[in-house]
Amino acid sequence: MITESAVEPQRLVRGRLVLLAGGTSAAGRACARALVAAGGRVVIVGSDAGRLRDAADSAPGTAIEECDLTEPAAVSALRDRVHSAHGNVDGVVHLVGGWRGGGGLAGQSDEDFAALLRSFTALRNVSRSFDDDLRASDAGRLAIVSSTAVARPLAGGANYAAVKAASEAWTRAVAQGYAKSARDAGRDLSAAGVIFRVRSLDGLEEALASAVVALWDDDAADVNDVVIEIGASA
Repeated sequence: MITESAVEPQRLVRGRLVLLAGGTSAAGRACARALVAAGGRVVIVGSDAGRLRDAADSAPGTAIEECDLTEPAAVSALRDRVHSAHGNVDGVVHLVGGWRGGGGLAGQSDEDFAALLRSFTALRNVSRSFDDDLRASDAGRLAIVSSTAVARPLAGGANYAAVKAASEAWTRAVAQGYAKSARDAGRDLSAAGVIFRVRSLDGLEEALASAVVALWDDDAADVNDVVIEIGASA
């Protein structure tokens, strides 16, 4: 019998179904490749059919789903399709992002804020729709990519920092829900909500991918409601 300790590092994700929300970016493609290489099953979700096809080509073995993650009904339909085709989800990695800023406080327009807010809206929709899956999994993981701007917001990026701070607060609330549910049921914690922070993802896509794969190498209690900085020493 092979014990868990005998499994080689970064292979405990093997067989897990991971949904990459907004996964057509360079970071999403890196995560998809790393997860597949580690034996995970991956569904890349995006809103652009062409970018989805390109993402699938760059990470053979992945499945793709087109969905507007800002629409609750569309996300519910996505959940149903994923369940039908692949089963329940063990992980959700939220990669919907974008940047708009500059111009000091006066330059923080409502239009820019609305565009950035789509990321937070998508996070709320996806985390709620797949909440039962992650709670039921024996190793459920929700992870978001946030920014060091949350810890040191600047006037020229106030809109951006505010949305990222809201996303972190939501993820921490999800993490608290996981902990409370396990405690109330008298069982060990199996799901975790994790925040990755970066100053910029440019050049750190592979580092993020490695960190995502490694989420399944740690006990949920060790990573739940934890902020992990990537590239902090650079």
